[in-house]
Amino acid sequence: MSFTTFENVVSWLDGQMNLEKLTTGYTKRTYRLDRMHALLDHLGHPEATFKSIHVAGSKGKGSTAAFIASGLSALGHRTGLYMSPHVSDYRERFTRAGQFFPDAEIIAAADALHEAIQDFHFSDQWGSEAPTTFELYTSLAYMLFARSGCSWAVIETGLGGRLDATNTLMPEAAVLCPIELEHTSILGSTLSQIAIEKSKIIMPGRPVFVSFQSQEAMDVFTAEAHAQGSDMTTLARETSCISAKTTKEGELVDITWKDGQLTRMRLSMMGEVQAENCALALLVLKKLGQYQAGKTEAALETCLLPGRFQVLAGCGTPLYIDGAHTVNSLTRLMHSFKEIHDETKTTVIYGALLDKDHDHMTRIILETAHTIIVSTPGHFKKSDPDALYATFRKNAQDMGRDSDILLIKDARDALEEAFRITPQDGAILSCGSFYLAGDIRQAYDGLMESMEKGRETACP
Repeated sequence: MSFTTFENVVSWLDGQMNLEKLTTGYTKRTYRLDRMHALLDHLGHPEATFKSIHVAGSKGKGSTAAFIASGLSALGHRTGLYMSPHVSDYRERFTRAGQFFPDAEIIAAADALHEAIQDFHFSDQWGSEAPTTFELYTSLAYMLFARSGCSWAVIETGLGGRLDATNTLMPEAAVLCPIELEHTSILGSTLSQIAIEKSKIIMPGRPVFVSFQSQEAMDVFTAEAHAQGSDMTTLARETSCISAKTTKEGELVDITWKDGQLTRMRLSMMGEVQAENCALALLVLKKLGQYQAGKTEAALETCLLPGRFQVLAGCGTPLYIDGAHTVNSLTRLMHSFKEIHDETKTTVIYGALLDKDHDHMTRIILETAHTIIVSTPGHFKKSDPDALYATFRKNAQDMGRDSDILLIKDARDALEEAFRITPQDGAILSCGSFYLAGDIRQAYDGLMESMEKGRETACP
């Protein structure tokens, strides 16, 4: 079999067993890391051809990984970047420091992978199963990076860490971003349980870099680093102050290091949370000897990722899309949003999956947004927009908020209504899920295409 288009590759990969759609427990029977090790051995260990940095955490791991990859690339290293999920294009998952690989290179690597697994067989005490969708995506990324001559790759975990398919690396360093309560039905119901899963990317004798954490999570990471004989460097110990201010021109960031040095930057990737992600990336690059004053900062300033407080301004009224889906990330997102827009003129399009803290998160939005549109965060995972709408209504009444709350399940319809009711000097924010961010981005692109072809003379 030979693939003719990138879409053919995606169809094949997504046609395998996809654990992202399941809600089963995080067990060795379901997430079979031995199978991934066997697969990589069968492929000739493409992951051993480049140096790697492994990034895990509940929030900020994608942005941190992208910052690190940008810094490595700025020093002349051909750097692969593997992330998930994507927002609107599967190519976002494996890039060269954020730049898409040509389709021809992806197709050639996929052809080689497909041919190689025809005689791959794996069996253990639970029987024999073919590689999963995520295992194949991960293998494809490793092969793509190896075949294109990458000397470094920054690899983000998909889920957890201990049994994640990416936990087959022997990285130069592990990076642990903030831990929050997320995927609790799979990873555990406490911060300690979740931190334990994430901590297992720490490899024997390899350094680990840790962002700001709760004491509960930090205790877990400290114990694991000690057990593995790994040197642990924390952002809390290496900095004395990190401040951020969101402006329409970018995120103004000041990082004061413990030695008194000040790093001042204007990040293109907006949102106050990016200050800490950027600082963590700088810390990693400095400690690994991959830092050059001025050049590194310039690379991080221009780094961008889809769905991270991303602004789209083609319809006059600015539209921001963000994947914030935890209490802390949503709190900080709304704070940044309030810094640059009058809350009386804002509309929030919100959708969230079933396993989120809907009570707290709806209250956070109600404290800021004037108008709220509840929509469906895609159909990849389960959600209940009707129940979410009811929670908004109940909490608005409890809080005495006179907010306009609408239920529009279709993302395109929700976006069109948001443009219709939001003044041009106001703003629209889509948040709550990367799946919703992708649907809203697709709807926005559809509106732009209709305008360009003359089917619509203006945005709704």
